[in-house]
Amino acid sequence: MTSNGIGYAVFGLGVGKSHLASAVKAEGCAFVAICDMNEAVLNKLGDEYGIDPANRYTSYEELLKRDDIKAVSICTPSGWHRDHTVQALRAGKHVLTEKPLEIRLDRIDEMNRTAEEEGLYLGCVFQNRLAPANRFIKDTLDSGRMGKPITCNFHLKWYRDDNYYAKNGGWRGTWEMDGGGAIMNQTIHTVDLMQWFMGPVRSIFAKAGTYNHPIETEDTAVAVVTFESGAIGTLIGTTCAYPGLEVSAQIHGSRGSIYAKNNRIELFKMADDDEQFSEEARIIAAYGSGAKSAPSSPETGGGQPKTGHAGQVQDMIEAVIHHRPPMIEGREGRASVEIVQALYESARTGQEVFLPYTPEGSGR
Repeated sequence: MTSNGIGYAVFGLGVGKSHLASAVKAEGCAFVAICDMNEAVLNKLGDEYGIDPANRYTSYEELLKRDDIKAVSICTPSGWHRDHTVQALRAGKHVLTEKPLEIRLDRIDEMNRTAEEEGLYLGCVFQNRLAPANRFIKDTLDSGRMGKPITCNFHLKWYRDDNYYAKNGGWRGTWEMDGGGAIMNQTIHTVDLMQWFMGPVRSIFAKAGTYNHPIETEDTAVAVVTFESGAIGTLIGTTCAYPGLEVSAQIHGSRGSIYAKNNRIELFKMADDDEQFSEEARIIAAYGSGAKSAPSSPETGGGQPKTGHAGQVQDMIEAVIHHRPPMIEGREGRASVEIVQALYESARTGQEVFLPYTPEGSGR
């Protein structure tokens, strides 16, 4: 923290602990204020991270009254993101909201509209975009080097036990607060990468079910996805893959293939590489599972770029200081939720659902 930076606040200290850990180390952050309705959690983390007791709040409304707080991370349950984000924006604060941006498209539209009305920034957390391997994949795809996009597979195979769904009041795995299950909560990151890499989705046909948890939403879903480019692919998300496996992406074009696992490149085969695939060897060394560190970035002056939550919190602080939008704006956070909503509609009706998708009623 610095004496000349901005005041930054974190509301919700579950996943918000990562935001807190990032903010206290961020350049341009003058101080961090924290808020959680659980006073024991508030003080435990406040003591751990050296937060002044004067900067600890159990009342969100009181925190928002402070003029010296310029930006807030919203890390509360997903179904509260709209309310807490709008409150902060109306109080004159820039906002970085955890994924998903919200669980309903009409609420997301309200959040984006409010940010525009107030002239403030709304950012969305999708920290996997910052992984050096994923940025390299994105640049490769955008270059057209892989030729015509043909097919892809995006899979998240994790495991969550029943205690995971029961803790913190049992909000996870509910339609009202989580907006879904394995897809909306966990696989939303993979959905974001899928549409970021492959481009807009044209349609989706899905099956979903609850196989191994006492929850009202799905713990497993499988979908066939058609993209506007004409490419087709599969999306799988589950919290039933004991003991917890990988997140993977396989992308195939007419002149190349990429396979990534857990944000590392495992295969990079391009038709214009040499016969020994020498370029692939260099890329695997830099971005593969055995790489010791991320390659330097020209955006950081040749130094190590910040990744994960640290990168997004740092970016949000710099956005406020330099008066420019955050790297992932609220309107980008809408795309993944629209895909998830269409997936749920397809699973419910047994029909292929085309985008743009406008849900009725609750958005389920």
